[in-house]
Amino acid sequence: MTRRVLQLLIGLFLYGIAIAMIVRGAVGVAPWDVLTQGINLRTGISFGLITIIVGAVVLLLWIPLKQRPGIGTILNVLLVGPSADIGLAFIPADLDLWARILLFAGGLLLLGVASGLYIGANFGPGPRDGLMTGIHRVTGWPIWVGRTGVEVVVLAAGWLLGGNVGVGTVLFAVLIGPICGWTIPLFRIAPRAKTPTADVEAALEGDVEPSTPAVDSPAN
Repeated sequence: MTRRVLQLLIGLFLYGIAIAMIVRGAVGVAPWDVLTQGINLRTGISFGLITIIVGAVVLLLWIPLKQRPGIGTILNVLLVGPSADIGLAFIPADLDLWARILLFAGGLLLLGVASGLYIGANFGPGPRDGLMTGIHRVTGWPIWVGRTGVEVVVLAAGWLLGGNVGVGTVLFAVLIGPICGWTIPLFRIAPRAKTPTADVEAALEGDVEPSTPAVDSPAN
């Protein structure tokens, strides 16, 4: 349990740092971050706080879908945004193109590792991933249909608000799945045999399986 909790917390912190790296890369960000950027430009609210607010709103959508979040789901909402703000505070903006490309590439790889860490801890997926799973369960639509539909709407809204859509957005969509397909099995902690603490662990984990690819984030 101690290892799982540490892995969850480290993964969520690194996830926020990875998002900050991709944002500072300024070659295009993932769909949910496009929306966050657009809201940030229109309101002046910090990137991290918007991430928390959007995550909380998405989590509310779990209620009609009758999904139970795990502790990892709640911590995803609360911790990724602040860690992204920390990264944005320390990583300078307006870097040379070569430096921004390296930042984007490094951020994408780090995000994949962070996803493997926190999803592999088995404390429940993040709010956006659970939303896709819930839509699939309630409607019977393939997960990719629900995911694509939601992300197209999110991306369009973020773009209209002024979020950064670019080649990085496409690269993220194409590459994050394969990267996480490697990192999630690498860091996954296998469940133990049933013990008297199984009910407690089940409550911490929730009842939602990550969608495929198993990537949840403010970006997905």
